[in-house]
Amino acid sequence: MDDHLYLILKRTAIILTIAWVGWSFYDSFFTEVIEPGDKIYLAANKLFEDGEYERALKSYQQALYEAPNHIHSLRGKARSLLKLKRYPEALRTYDAAIARQPDFAGTYANRGILYDWIGQHEKALADYETALQKDMELGDGPSWFTRFFRLQPEKPPTIVERAKYLREQLAKPKSEQQLRIPKQDAQQRPYNM
Repeated sequence: MDDHLYLILKRTAIILTIAWVGWSFYDSFFTEVIEPGDKIYLAANKLFEDGEYERALKSYQQALYEAPNHIHSLRGKARSLLKLKRYPEALRTYDAAIARQPDFAGTYANRGILYDWIGQHEKALADYETALQKDMELGDGPSWFTRFFRLQPEKPPTIVERAKYLREQLAKPKSEQQLRIPKQDAQQRPYNM
């Protein structure tokens, strides 16, 4: 091996080792402290993503017991209740999350999905529009990266598409409205934020 190439490789290895040790030190001592409820919340999110909604709900509730003001756990609890079709409880939980943090768009989007699922389409449309006013990026739906990890090759319907559809249908006379499309409705997923 050429001495010049060896010297470059040696220096690169030393720099990478120093960077790794420096990052480890920084990550151990200077990063944000884990708050009460965070570990349980992260475990609950994993359960939710795995479709274990009942277990996720219990974990979110445990995180809220440990840290009653943990807004992420409150939102997770609402998402779990939605997936478990416990709609009245989910609605109360979404309302509580919105009361605590009224500027967070994702909660409005998820409450809109809930209203959509229970047939209160005017309220769903209002929540979709509120969510989009607060954060236009929600209209993009999940990224290809998120869909890759969910094993979801097809992009699910977004709240922009659903809001447009509802707006069109609600403008028609009641007898001509078709507010449910079961195949598309089944693909709609709550936002995990």
